[in-house]
Amino acid sequence: MSTYLIGDIHGCLDELKALLAQVDFNPVQDTLWLTGDLVARGPNSLEVLRFVSGLGESVRMVLGNHDLHLLAIYAGISPNKPKDRLTPLLQAEDADTLINWLRRQPVLQVDDELKLVMAHAGITPQWDLETAKVCAREVEAILSSDSYPLFLDAMYGDMPNNWSEELSGLARLRFSSNVFTRMRFCFPNGQLDMICKDTPENAPRPLKPWFALPSPVVEQGYSILFGHWASLEGKGTPEGIYALDTGCCWGGDLTMLRWEDQAWFTQPSNRREEKDDLQAPSAL
Repeated sequence: MSTYLIGDIHGCLDELKALLAQVDFNPVQDTLWLTGDLVARGPNSLEVLRFVSGLGESVRMVLGNHDLHLLAIYAGISPNKPKDRLTPLLQAEDADTLINWLRRQPVLQVDDELKLVMAHAGITPQWDLETAKVCAREVEAILSSDSYPLFLDAMYGDMPNNWSEELSGLARLRFSSNVFTRMRFCFPNGQLDMICKDTPENAPRPLKPWFALPSPVVEQGYSILFGHWASLEGKGTPEGIYALDTGCCWGGDLTMLRWEDQAWFTQPSNRREEKDDLQAPSAL
């Protein structure tokens, strides 16, 4: 029995299957953790959702910003842009089934035995683990309810960008979803900066990557797994924090970590020859 942790897939089904074949992944006995952004930008978003949903309870995934954006497109809230390559999914006969499965997936995974925490973008240094769990349950509750279009319509925006227990309603949900799915940089006090998308070495002062600030979650003895930030190339995080997105859909690799022995595996993108022509990743 092994635990495999994989970064953002973005519709790269062939690379996902090849990566799992490297380790003879067995869904009956192994567990697969996915950092979110299963869809968009890559060639096979529809097939990825079908494949991952078909793995059943062997999968522990979280939603990413592109997954939430897909939900908003399907709900008629956001436009379907050609660059996302989502049309085959949106027009599929089983689209309703897949979308309803997707919106019932969590934004946070916690394993107290393995001491693992996973969120697509990370965990703000303003939160301890219990606060993160509470905020995740709130987002997950509205996504799985009949009121989910109300949240999807309100989730776009960068404010509020500072945590307070006094936050409520859609403002609180927007802050939480930004933390779980969009966050990159913070000010020294932990306040989010939702504008900068540079690499850490090119970010203006005093901004720091969220993981460069002291983390109450790590101090509680947990490791944090995240994706979202392909330009990190899986590098530069402190002990106890793992960046797993290595830009497969941009011509990089799909990366996997086997937790039990800390063994790393990579599968080159089938689009590597196109890498220089691919558009750089952007955040929603």
